[in-house]
Amino acid sequence: MEVTTGTVTASDGVELFTRAWVPDDPRATVLIVHGAGEHSGRWDHVGRFLGDRGYAVTAFDLRGHGQSGGHRFHVDSFDRFLDDIVTAADTFDDQLPWALYGHSIGGLIGTMYLQSDRPQPAVAVLSAPALDDNLPAYLHLAGEVLGRVVPTLAVENSFTGEQLSRDPAVGDAYFADPLVQTKGTTGFGRAGFAAQRSALQRIDRIRVPTLVFHGAEDRLVPPSASAPLAAVDGAKRTLYPGLRHETHNEPEQDQVLGDVADWLDAALS
Repeated sequence: MEVTTGTVTASDGVELFTRAWVPDDPRATVLIVHGAGEHSGRWDHVGRFLGDRGYAVTAFDLRGHGQSGGHRFHVDSFDRFLDDIVTAADTFDDQLPWALYGHSIGGLIGTMYLQSDRPQPAVAVLSAPALDDNLPAYLHLAGEVLGRVVPTLAVENSFTGEQLSRDPAVGDAYFADPLVQTKGTTGFGRAGFAAQRSALQRIDRIRVPTLVFHGAEDRLVPPSASAPLAAVDGAKRTLYPGLRHETHNEPEQDQVLGDVADWLDAALS
């Protein structure tokens, strides 16, 4: 498997940092859209797992995240993320089908993308999609009110490492990672809350086969957030008992990722 990094230039000139895991003779391409505050490097084991299953995998650091350009942890509209997906997908081998794989905020972004008029993937995977959240009321207030007045004001996030995974090493590595950002802007919050409302209102616009899965003990994005997606034609929703927000980083990660790969095999066959 070849593992590479690079950059692509977004439609507005922002440089997006990319990673790719490409096996010999891939059967399809998977585009990973990571969660808020993190970066594509935290998905190396996922890229390698799916690469070993025959998928060419690409991930990019969201604008304002990781090694990508843009104001840190800030965006004025989630539509910019959707345009960045188009930019990344334009680099794919057009002889292969592609799948969109979004986690958490990336799952919200993925949901919005599936509801849009942009070029669609063959299938989609949504992990703990953040169509709702368990953020404290003060962060909602900061997003809705301060997001209008001082949109670039940075506010500390309020979650802990144990909410990510039952494996303590996952949380320790997260907060020790210099590319992880623990402060998001009020403007990002305001844009995110608007995206949640929009996504919930347009659930019936999703037209591609979609796998939705969620840790049943997720305390960051409640499992109820993904429940509306179960009603989508062609969607399959799975809850993993006992697992937390990052199911791909739980001790049962091989089972979770194996289920994803098996579903992709069947959906793309």
